[in-house]
Amino acid sequence: MLLVITLASVIVWAMTSVPLVMIPVTIALILASAISPLVRWLTAHRWPRALAVAASFVGILAVFGGVITGIVFLIRAQSKELAVKFTAGIEQLHQFLNNGPFKVSDEQLRSVADSIQRFFTSSSFGAEALTGARTVAEILAGLVLMVVILFFFLKDGEKIRNFLFGFLPAAHRGKAHLAAERSAVVLGGYVRGTALIAAVNGVIIGTMLAILGVPLALPLGVFVFIGGFIPIVGSTAAGTLAVGVALISNGPVTSLIVLAVLIAANQLEHHFLQPVLMGKVLSIHGLAILLALAIGTMLAGIIGALLAVPTAAVAWTAIKTWTGRGDTAPAGIGPADGTAA
Repeated sequence: MLLVITLASVIVWAMTSVPLVMIPVTIALILASAISPLVRWLTAHRWPRALAVAASFVGILAVFGGVITGIVFLIRAQSKELAVKFTAGIEQLHQFLNNGPFKVSDEQLRSVADSIQRFFTSSSFGAEALTGARTVAEILAGLVLMVVILFFFLKDGEKIRNFLFGFLPAAHRGKAHLAAERSAVVLGGYVRGTALIAAVNGVIIGTMLAILGVPLALPLGVFVFIGGFIPIVGSTAAGTLAVGVALISNGPVTSLIVLAVLIAANQLEHHFLQPVLMGKVLSIHGLAILLALAIGTMLAGIIGALLAVPTAAVAWTAIKTWTGRGDTAPAGIGPADGTAA
């Protein structure tokens, strides 16, 4: 276990050393492993590989673009309703803090509000805003690079792999190819399994928010889906935001209902979905996952948290294959042969 965590930490550290290059490459590799079964299915049905890659690529981009566009239009359409509910919710929260068990005075609330206002008007906030703008520019550049790399991984993955492994001694190339194939199965299965689990959570929370009349139910459901890709803490953080919006917009009763549904969804995930969908893909102890997540977060923040678990899974798969402990390929979700790069 320590060897897996150490190797995964070294890989994450290498990514943070040259983040604008290594992180897009790593994300592209993970996505390529998840998408490659679709490309193989299309090529098996007599699609030219370039056309299969282009169709898969454009289709996935269209889905993501459509979801983002729909969310933006939905937020704009509900902005007036949200403003009204937000104002009423703030007043309810104010009354609760004044008259509830906490007995927070108006002077204390004004002090907090003044502190927040001073922060947003301070020079430090302006500097942080400039830093944030630079970060956004770097993220956009990395996103473009990732898209380009992903296309070439899908189109020429086997050629790239053969070129890289050509530098190894001939006696080790077969084992290296086997380790790469099994790692691709683990990566693809991890991404597809995580996406399915996150989608179930997002649909459950989003549907309940819509039934309860909470504003921005669809965007919050999508946020829960995105949070599902950060193990252990992601879905909880996203669900907490949904509970907070429900509290401010619809009151404490609605927020308690949302909280109960969130807890039930987490129980469904941990006791049914995770064992069924991910049990055969990730043969890693929960403690190793937790430690890898903590180290990845310390080294690279949110990106480190996103990449820590799949990196640890690939490291463990490669170690098992190289040492001869992996006699059979790991079971994935969907097609299990081949690799992206």
